[in-house]
Amino acid sequence: MNPSDSIVAAIREANGAGRPALVAFLTAGFPGKEDFPVQLEAIGGAADVVEIGVPFSDPMADGMTIQRSSRVALGQGVSLSWIIETLRAMPRRPRAPLLLMSYLNPLLAYGLDRLPADARAAGVSGFIVPDLPFEESAELRTALEAEGLALVQMVTPVTPPERLATLCEAARGFVYAVTMTGTTGKQVDVPPDVLGYMDRVRAASPAPVCAGFGIRTREQVARMTGHVDGVVVGSALVEVLERGEDPAAFLRALRGD
Repeated sequence: MNPSDSIVAAIREANGAGRPALVAFLTAGFPGKEDFPVQLEAIGGAADVVEIGVPFSDPMADGMTIQRSSRVALGQGVSLSWIIETLRAMPRRPRAPLLLMSYLNPLLAYGLDRLPADARAAGVSGFIVPDLPFEESAELRTALEAEGLALVQMVTPVTPPERLATLCEAARGFVYAVTMTGTTGKQVDVPPDVLGYMDRVRAASPAPVCAGFGIRTREQVARMTGHVDGVVVGSALVEVLERGEDPAAFLRALRGD
């Protein structure tokens, strides 16, 4: 099984158990660099897929929580190179597939010629790049596909039907269905029109569909059940880590365990 397929398999395994998959986000190196391997092991044991945020100075899709975590991590010298080196050095990685969520600049600075092979060697299964338009993504997609890595595509409630079909067809791993326009961190009440939008994305997508932005409660996850294949939990989990609480317990509560 190539790394991209392992993401799909993990999501489908959760669906087979009668629930949406949990895709859990943490900012690498927040609140402390030394905590990252322990946090990753704990989160990877409770989530189905783990999304590791590469800190960046201008995270335009992220709300205040993740912006704050990025600043703290950058202040400690966390970089894409450090993340890859740390993952490679870990004696054991989580069973859950790992994705890197990065803006384009750090990927270009690292070098697209060596990034895919280095990422795969570090146990990474794919990437999410919020500021990379589909029309400009061919070089990265080709480089990642050569190593069997996924490039997740993002869609929003205002994505036109033709473009939605194109993005869903190109997506690997899963389609990231943003629940609202704007940035991460705001709570979403999950009104009927959001559920209808998720249904439209699922109808258009050969890949699993995961809803993200504003997912914070068990009630939201329950409301999404049957309309998505997974949910992305980001800002709420970063706040749990910021408070020094148990991230695995928080994720188990979202699952209803």
